[in-house]
Amino acid sequence: MGEVKLHGVINASHDSLADFSIATTVGETIARAKDLLQQGCIGIDIGAAGSTQYADRVSTEEEWQRLDGKLQALAELEIELSIDTWNPEIMERALDAGANFMNASDGLQDPAMVEIAADRGVPVILPFLNGDDPKSLEFVTGDPLATILLWFENALERLDQAGVNKEQLILDPGTGFGPADWAWEDRFRFQEKIYRNLERLRVFELPIYIALP
Repeated sequence: MGEVKLHGVINASHDSLADFSIATTVGETIARAKDLLQQGCIGIDIGAAGSTQYADRVSTEEEWQRLDGKLQALAELEIELSIDTWNPEIMERALDAGANFMNASDGLQDPAMVEIAADRGVPVILPFLNGDDPKSLEFVTGDPLATILLWFENALERLDQAGVNKEQLILDPGTGFGPADWAWEDRFRFQEKIYRNLERLRVFELPIYIALP
């Protein structure tokens, strides 16, 4: 196994199911970030739009309002700082505010998001999505690794043609996302299949990003 790096998560969305990760003020954000860094994280991932069925879709301005101030304060820590969003306008604003990683939770399927990745040249976490965004996913049938491998193969070819450098990319098998009304036991079995077969993703010779519970 290669080098392992830990990134901690901060949710600026009040409706996150991981309530321990929620920070709604700049003070709470910095306190959680410092605690995560002290525990061994080398970077922080922050998002402000919940991806579960229980979270509302939010407007661009509401998503930005949740991030504004927190992002700038985190950037002052001079760490790896990723912004988790599927909204291209939010991605642009966040990178301008000091984020230095893209956590492109649309799977770089939106041409506007692809253009940002190509222009900025920053590292990009690229998740597998069986849908347009994390709130419009369908169930994967059959061997999940076969589906994921084919999806990444097609995505890498498409992104290469669009000017995104392969070396920017970090592959995420998407285990942190799921369709609505997915029974937890079925979700566990799905994730277990992926985690037991992660080596199959090594075929792309790229880093792998795993969402830990």
